[in-house]
Amino acid sequence: MVRRFANQVHQQVSRLMRANYIKKEPAWYQAVLQYPPLPLPPRAPPIRTEYDQQSSGPVVTSGQATRLRKLKPRPLPIKYIEDDVRRQFFRDHPFEAFRPKTLVEGAGIESPHSVKGEEWMRLRQRGRNPSPEDAIQFAVNLHQHHNLSLSQAYLRAVAQFRALRSEHHIASTFAVNEAETFGAIFENTEIENTFEREKKALESWKQEEQTDEGAIAARKRWKAIVERNIGESEWTKGEEYVRLWKENVKAEFSPELTQPVAQTAGAAPAVEAQQVPASSQSHVHVRL
Repeated sequence: MVRRFANQVHQQVSRLMRANYIKKEPAWYQAVLQYPPLPLPPRAPPIRTEYDQQSSGPVVTSGQATRLRKLKPRPLPIKYIEDDVRRQFFRDHPFEAFRPKTLVEGAGIESPHSVKGEEWMRLRQRGRNPSPEDAIQFAVNLHQHHNLSLSQAYLRAVAQFRALRSEHHIASTFAVNEAETFGAIFENTEIENTFEREKKALESWKQEEQTDEGAIAARKRWKAIVERNIGESEWTKGEEYVRLWKENVKAEFSPELTQPVAQTAGAAPAVEAQQVPASSQSHVHVRL
């Protein structure tokens, strides 16, 4: 017999029995027909028969059944009560998430506390300085073992947590004051060290700013003095040029070439500009 999957063995045996290839029915045949194996793969369930589909809705033919959308099995959502309590706790106490806590474990995982179940009736039984996780576990314990609703258990756990935290804060404050009175000197915390480094950085910025101001002042000692063009404020929009053109007066655009040059003692006489006859002068067109 050809090798088949587990869900196809009984189908192959039935075909061989109809062809009289297998004379005697196997002992397991009826049991497998009553409890057939699961289809493989699980994402491809078998097509429902017409009889099975009539009970849940209108009649669907075999041709329409092949066009139906196949089911996509999805895992059910996993939900714990601790997650809801933890979410509400940190929503009410957001600054508890900023408390330092070591994440390094020792030789093994810490064993569960001996006080639990019905014996755990007050949060103080696990210490006078509880952590947020202790308060969350205490609320769940009250809900599961003391027949309290989840809201009442949460309110009672939060009230005891705040009371124990207040006692611990007051005791720590008085202990520090007493130690300072007897001459104890405490080193700066990491927050205070960070503030000191920030102050030094700000002072260095001030020194750099003063240095930059001195360099800018030194560069400003030398600056170019640009004189404005003479006659810039006397522009006549070309009217003066047109008047001179109508009077047949030659416009002098380069007076330095026609004006005499002052001679100094011992210097060679300057070459006078050659006068061009008026007849050979051509009109100069200037685009305005």
